[in-house]
Amino acid sequence: MSKPLTSQWVRVGLGMALLLVGAVSLVSYQNAKQLMESSRQVRHTNAVLQSLTDISTSLIEAESGRWRYRLLQDQQDLERSRQSIADLNLQTNQLQTSLSGVATQQQDISLLTQLVAEQISLLQESLTSPESESDVQSVLFAQLKENRDDIHQVIRELRATEQALLQAQMDDSRANLQSRMIIEIIGTALTFIILAGVYALLYQQMLKRQQAEDLQRRLEQQKELSEMKLQFFSMVSHEFRTPLSLILGSAQLLADNLKPVLEPTKLKNLSRIQLAAKSMVQLLNDMLTLARADAGRLEFNPNWVEIQTFCLNLIEEVEVFHLSQRSIQLSQQGAATHAWIDEKLLYSTLSNLLSNAIKYSAPDSTVSFILQCHPDHIMFQIKDQGIGIPPEDLARLYDPFSRGRNARAILGTGLGLAIVKKCLDAHQGKISVESQVGKGSTFTVTIPQPPIPSTLTKPEIAAQSIR
Repeated sequence: MSKPLTSQWVRVGLGMALLLVGAVSLVSYQNAKQLMESSRQVRHTNAVLQSLTDISTSLIEAESGRWRYRLLQDQQDLERSRQSIADLNLQTNQLQTSLSGVATQQQDISLLTQLVAEQISLLQESLTSPESESDVQSVLFAQLKENRDDIHQVIRELRATEQALLQAQMDDSRANLQSRMIIEIIGTALTFIILAGVYALLYQQMLKRQQAEDLQRRLEQQKELSEMKLQFFSMVSHEFRTPLSLILGSAQLLADNLKPVLEPTKLKNLSRIQLAAKSMVQLLNDMLTLARADAGRLEFNPNWVEIQTFCLNLIEEVEVFHLSQRSIQLSQQGAATHAWIDEKLLYSTLSNLLSNAIKYSAPDSTVSFILQCHPDHIMFQIKDQGIGIPPEDLARLYDPFSRGRNARAILGTGLGLAIVKKCLDAHQGKISVESQVGKGSTFTVTIPQPPIPSTLTKPEIAAQSIR
């Protein structure tokens, strides 16, 4: 996952988490409001039930006081009865005020108010009527009892209605609370999951950044090490080149001066000195090339080069350098005559491949060197009849100091193919190999070519190749 896509997912996750937190907060707020409303409804119902209980109690106390006053003629009983009657008016008004907003109970409230007023009127009439009028008292008693029963019936209905309303309200609140609690739990869980995912993305991004920083630090350390290696090999190469040049020059002078007076067989020692010095120079060049490539400072300066002349000169120098009986056969295919290459790097590439082909072949064998020129690429194929490469060694063939298991008895440094790979990388070229143990190897080098500019004439191409 790329960095912009990861940042986008983080923003989306945080946005969804904020939306879920807001939704959960809203649901929690509604739950709190529902609990407060349920609590208010419970208090209201309790107040109504208490008012109904107070009305029933006041009725009982009013009648009890009336009967005690009739029996004992005690003024305190009369005052108690009158106080209860006054309380009835107040309690009825409070009940009517409490239930004024409930349309379903207005009829019962009106009926209760009417019955309480009638009961108060009957109680007051019974208190003021003469005791001698027993018939009147009997009628009043019957009316009081009947009216009291009606009042109790209305109170029971009001109580049942209020309790039913409270129960319905509580059931509805419970259902709403349960659904909201489920939503709150799910929302909280989803928020936690999203935040955990965002944290995982951020943690993964942090790990990638740390890995990138570690990689950058290792690359810088590797670059510093490569620079140190390059400085060391440059210094070594410089220090060794001077005495090696003296050795080569002195050996050549001795060979020229002693050639008339010494037999050719005795001049072989001077040839061996020259060959050993050239080998040391080549080894220094190889090590310096690898150090430059590792430090990223391998120079790449391509020009248009007349490729057939280049290959002929290369073959001549390789054969002179190795002083062997092996011959190199050159064959050319294609009509192109010039190639866009770095002459020094391509020389190092092909000379190493040809040197390996000669080194690992039989003394009387022939090395085939095929040049194929195409409009979009140039290809070199070097085929020998040597010892071949074991299949298990092909994977590390281009590693520095790596040599085949069957080549340990033949002198070599293991740097040649590593240099070949570095030089081809500079050309953006490719190399492939086909090999069989005991039958030889075929190396194929392919280098892409740009189109020759139409404005570039052949003399200009030749001039560039000379430069």
